[in-house]
Order: sequence, then C-alpha cells, then structure tokens
Amino acid sequence: MTDKLNRFWPLIASVAFAMLLAANAAQSAATLKETRPALPSNAPAEQIFADAPDGVDPVVTGPVSAAFKQRQAAANCDSAVWPNIPMVCYPD
Repeated sequence: MTDKLNRFWPLIASVAFAMLLAANAAQSAATLKETRPALPSNAPAEQIFADAPDGVDPVVTGPVSAAFKQRQAAANCDSAVWPNIPMVCYPD
C-alpha cells in the first residue's frame, strides 16, 4: 500500500508547487494593476513629499532615459534648492 502511495508524492508536491506559483502570480498581477494617485504636476515638492521635512534630493542613482536627462537639464534641476524643486526633476 505504501509503495503505491509513494509513487504519487512527486505528483502531489508538483501540483502543490504549481498552485503556489499560480497564487503568487495572481497576487503580483493584482498589485501591478493598482494605480498611484495622480499628483498635480505643478504642486510644490514640499507638499508632495510632506513626510520628508528636510527635503527630498532629486538626484537619480539608477539608469534613466536620455529624454529624462534632457527634461532635468531644461528645468535647471542641478541648481534647484528645496523646497523650490520642480516635479519634473523627479523620475516618474
């Protein structure tokens, strides 16, 4: 009897693992569809980042597109001082 049952353990484990992966994928897909609240583009950075009383540095440490770098250069983001930092200086 146990020999017959031992043959099915890999199948049972595989099905359980597949169900776990499917549940995780469904959860990930559901969280990707959530939208962030729309922020007005003309709102001051001080209002949008109200939980950061010392300011938020708009320096991006990761890779960005050339278009984003051009927008930052056009908005003079290098010389902007908190709280007068345009929102275009921050990545989306």
